[in-house]
Amino acid sequence: MFTGIVEELGEVTAVEHLGDASRFRLRGPIVTEGAKHGDSIAVNGVCLTVVETDGDEFTADVMAETLKRSGLGTLGAGSRVNLERPTAVGARLGGHIVQGHVDGTGTIVGRTPSEHWEIVKISLPSELARYVVHKGSITVDGVSLTVVEAGTDHFTISLIPTTLALTTLGLKQPGDTVNLEVDVIAKYVERLLGAQARESAE
Repeated sequence: MFTGIVEELGEVTAVEHLGDASRFRLRGPIVTEGAKHGDSIAVNGVCLTVVETDGDEFTADVMAETLKRSGLGTLGAGSRVNLERPTAVGARLGGHIVQGHVDGTGTIVGRTPSEHWEIVKISLPSELARYVVHKGSITVDGVSLTVVEAGTDHFTISLIPTTLALTTLGLKQPGDTVNLEVDVIAKYVERLLGAQARESAE
């Protein structure tokens, strides 16, 4: 489990395409320290398994389903990525519960800078809109954020200077793709209420 608090802005150093999968090599001195084969690291919000480490770099295999559902397939050597290790049991939950299971992608529609922050508007797939609410939590490229406005086909977020400086969200421009993970609690509630409704109908 992750919390959506990015530990460092890493970099893709190489991508090897393997037909129905790809092998990524990524540089991230902080997240690679102490990492070993089988560990998990979130890359732009996608939970990946470490294959091997070499100095401050690690490799991870990404299957076709993940490449299709997320924006990882658009990355190449030199791409910057948000990196986070799983949260330790007993640690502070700085963001919100993040599984690293991307639900879909959105597109940055526009950016409105202010003196001390920036408002970013992002398109929202229709099938995810019901899980996004005003002042609720959402993960964008692995960053835990609070929804400012929730529309039927978009939502907005407010980015503070730290987020702009230390994550990919400070680099993304209108037209760029971002990974989205909605709050898993909302999905569980929907499933439970749906089951109760069916039982009542019977």
